[in-house]
This record gives sequence, C-alpha cells and structure tokens, in this order.
Amino acid sequence: MTQFKEINIKDFTPDSFGLKNKWMLVTAAKPDGTVNTMTASWGGFGVMWNKEVAFVVIRPQRYTREFVESTESFSLTFFDKKYLKDLSYLGKVSGRDEDKISKSGLTVLKDENIPYFGEAQIAIFAKKLFVQRIEESAFLDQEIVDHWYPQKDFHYLYIAEITKILEQ
Repeated sequence: MTQFKEINIKDFTPDSFGLKNKWMLVTAAKPDGTVNTMTASWGGFGVMWNKEVAFVVIRPQRYTREFVESTESFSLTFFDKKYLKDLSYLGKVSGRDEDKISKSGLTVLKDENIPYFGEAQIAIFAKKLFVQRIEESAFLDQEIVDHWYPQKDFHYLYIAEITKILEQ
C-alpha cells in the first residue's frame, strides 16, 4: 500500500464509460462500527442540485443496503485489475453468511468513520442526498424490466454528494 493523497473534487474527471468495465466496492459502516461492502458496476458521476454527485444503485436484498441505510455517508473504491478476484468474491458472498472482508485480505481503513480500503487506487466519499426505489411504472422500455428485473427486485437509487476523493 502506498499513501493516499486528497485530490480536489473539481480536478476529478472520471471517464464514466471507461469505468464501465471496472468494478467498485460500495462500503458503509453501521453505528456500532461493523462494516460491509459489495461489488458494483452500475452507477455514475455527475452534477445534481449544483453538487458533484455519485449515482449508486443497490438491490433491496443486498446486505450492504442495510449498512448504507443506517449511515449518512459511504465510500466507493476503485481498484487495479489485480484485485478482480477479490472483488468477484466480495460480490458473490454475503456478509450475512461470513466475514467476507477478512477472508478477502483487503485492509479496512476509516476516514471520519467512513470505511474504505487501503488497496484501492481511488476512494470516493459520498454523503447521501436522495434515495428512492426504482419503480416498474417509470420504465419506458419494458425490455429492460424483462431482462434485468425478472424477480421485480428493483434497485434503490442513491444520489450522494462527493465530499472527498483520495488517490494513490
């Protein structure tokens, strides 16, 4: 691990489409300090309400959603491709069933009680501004529903203000 340095949010210019093939970890801590994470590949960055934001979606059955719901802020971490095996494992195994973070070998660090991972290339800290469950009636293309939501387990959409970015 190298040292993280904070970068100015205005200088962060993510290639959102370039990130399409990169996975990230969405990580949060409950008030009692327990941490959980999940692998995600859908989402984006932009500007909303004159704030730099991240758009994150989480399915209702994901254990990490309980953690994100229980706190004001969470982190998004991006990794070098040498960590794909770890990220794949963290996406397949539920923290309800085992201590998957310990088994992954990744190092949990905290910044103002927001957990992130020491092995990440980029750690983005985000404060929740908005959450709403995606509704079937809002889709204009039924093929998306048929393909991505056969169980009708529509994601929750979070819009979160980016408050800090660290990179190695």
